[in-house]
Amino acid sequence: MTRALRYPASRYRTDPAPDLAARGERERLSAPALKAFFNIMTRWKVRDEDARALLGGVTNGPFYEMKRNPARMLDADRLTRVSYLIGIFKALHILHSRSLADEWVHLPNSNPLFGGQTPLAYMIRGGLPAMQTVRRLVDARRTG
Repeated sequence: MTRALRYPASRYRTDPAPDLAARGERERLSAPALKAFFNIMTRWKVRDEDARALLGGVTNGPFYEMKRNPARMLDADRLTRVSYLIGIFKALHILHSRSLADEWVHLPNSNPLFGGQTPLAYMIRGGLPAMQTVRRLVDARRTG
């Protein structure tokens, strides 16, 4: 009789990932996500046109309403985009000084991934997959 394998016990526990299909989770996360997004856009000095593109192509009216009143519910796609940007922001601030961390998205990058473009241009052009790639890149640099 074979014995079932069990994952070894450890003190490390993770919270389950939020269910972004659940309306309640999106309602809970949306306002803090939008506040963080607009704070990051301010710190990075991103133009509103580019910020709208990072959110997935939000038109002017809804964008400025979100900016004025972040108590709006975002869809799963926009929450995911904001989550990647928060992770990128955090990793950059671990890796670099505040000024360089906030300027990094505007600097032409010699990494072949960016092809000489800025990380911001790469993320705008490539959308969600590009944001995920940049997040993985800065996290890999952060962890060594």
